[in-house]
Order: sequence, then structure tokens, then C-alpha cells
Amino acid sequence: MADEDPRADSIRGRIAKQGEDALGKLAQELLENPLVTGALTRAFEARERAVSAQETAMSALNLPSAADLERLTRRLRSVSQRLEGIEDGVDRLDRRVEETARNVQPPDDRLAAIEAQLTKLAAEIGQIASSLDAAPAPVPREQERLAVDEAPKPKAKPAPRRRASTAKKKS
Repeated sequence: MADEDPRADSIRGRIAKQGEDALGKLAQELLENPLVTGALTRAFEARERAVSAQETAMSALNLPSAADLERLTRRLRSVSQRLEGIEDGVDRLDRRVEETARNVQPPDDRLAAIEAQLTKLAAEIGQIASSLDAAPAPVPREQERLAVDEAPKPKAKPAPRRRASTAKKKS
């Protein structure tokens, strides 16, 4: 192709351009022709009636249409995506349960540890109780002098005071 004459390329270009122009003029004339546009309109209307009749016939036979199949396909994809999300959640939950199971002691070991702690606490409480029973605490000295059963001694009455009003009367 590199050996071809540059004039040949220009001739091809001119012929291609003339062909495109001719096709464009032909299409424009066909679209402007009322006979052709009327035929196209009737063809599209006939197509719509055929599609409608086909849908009615398929519906009468209880067969799904292409639109029904497309809706069903979209719905199935949506359900599939939701199911994958649920599966991922279940997998995460399963991993967490396994991790928790590995970290938790078996119930027998835990019960044994609790019983050991209870035994230790019972021993400490026993020691405290025995030390309390050994000797009563001494009574503080202030409480020794109190006699709870004796009647209280009456308090001495103070001497009567002179009133300032009696001093004024004398003057």
C-alpha cells in the first residue's frame, strides 16, 4: 500500500464521498416521500399489533413474555446478591463462634476453679471467725465507768439570777 500512487487515494476518497452524498440524498428523498413514510408508519403499527397479539396469546397459554422473563431474571439476580450477603454474614458469625469457643475454658475446668476459690474463701472466713472467738475485745476505759442500770443523778439547780428590772425599780 505504501507503493500506491497518492492520486489513487484521492480518487477513492472522492468516490467514497460521492457515494455517501448519493446515499444521503436518496434517504432524504425517501423520508420526504409521503408514500414511504405512510408505509413505515403502517409497518410499525402492524409490528405493535403483532407484539400485542403475541403477548395476549402467550398470556392465554399461561406462558411468560420476554418482559416477564427479564423481570424474573432481575429479581433472581437481586435475590442471589442478598443470599450472598447473608452467607457472608453467617460465615463471619461462624468464625466468631469458633474463636470464642477456643478462648473459653470448658465448663468442668471453670467449675473446678470456682470451687477452689470457694474453698479458699471458706478457710479465710474460718480463720477470722476463730480469731474473733478467742478473746473478747477489752472494754474501753470510758465505758467502764458507765453504769447503765443505775438511775441518773439529779443535776444541781443553778442559783436564781437577779433581774435587771428589779434593779431599775430601786432607783
